[in-house]
Amino acid sequence: MAVSIAHLGPIGTNAEAAALQYASWLTASTGQESLLCPYPSIALSLRAVAEGNADVAVVPIENSTEGSVPATLDGLWRFGNLQIQWALILPISHALLSQAPALDVIQTVYSHPQALAQCQGWLEKFLPTAQLIPTSSTTEALQSLGEDATSAAISSPRAAELYNLPVLADSINDHPDNCTRFWILSQQPSPGGSHTSLAFTVHDLPGSLVKPLQVFASRGINLSHIESRPTKRSLGDYLFFVDLEADARKPDVQATLAELAKDTETLKVFGSYDILPTAKS
Repeated sequence: MAVSIAHLGPIGTNAEAAALQYASWLTASTGQESLLCPYPSIALSLRAVAEGNADVAVVPIENSTEGSVPATLDGLWRFGNLQIQWALILPISHALLSQAPALDVIQTVYSHPQALAQCQGWLEKFLPTAQLIPTSSTTEALQSLGEDATSAAISSPRAAELYNLPVLADSINDHPDNCTRFWILSQQPSPGGSHTSLAFTVHDLPGSLVKPLQVFASRGINLSHIESRPTKRSLGDYLFFVDLEADARKPDVQATLAELAKDTETLKVFGSYDILPTAKS
């Protein structure tokens, strides 16, 4: 039976490109075939796996230019039963797709907020008066561009081929080494690896965040990333996402997590994992 892979759609998104890369690796390493299942949002992609309607979700977690993807962090905390199987790093190149004969004709630019932000400098220089309209994905607006010569969309060169749209400008992302880290998530137990991701809330007391951080420091575990997100319960109430350079299967790390649980209100470990061998990084 084919492995169903949920991802942000419609076809042509960078999430689909990451899902295709994972599917290719899966077939090459295990012989399993895959079925790609596009969803209209990251949250719905995660929900599909959390509720058993898809086997795996491939979702963006961090961009090298714009940082973490809030929808992925919030969904992972909310559903609670998802585990990270792999990480995958995908180079991201943005292009301006349009039927316009020249840039000065364009009045409106559509794309996902992350893509608009990753091209902010280029847009300010070449399209300073254009209205920027956020969409749920980089390909959502492509089918409606049609013959409108005043509209454009930021998407990938691959999407231009898929939707048969002209590329008016290529490689418009502000940083040439732009890349996005994706997580491959499922309900299966984490396989283990050199990276571990978790999240926790703390008690509303002075120094409540210092204690968990001291747990890692005292045991010599390096934190490669820490970020706060609102719990959505009340203003000023936060949860903290942390990436460790450690494998949760090892006894010393398990002891650290047991100690961490004592100094936190709620602790969720999303698993240990490696970066997909075929991913470009």
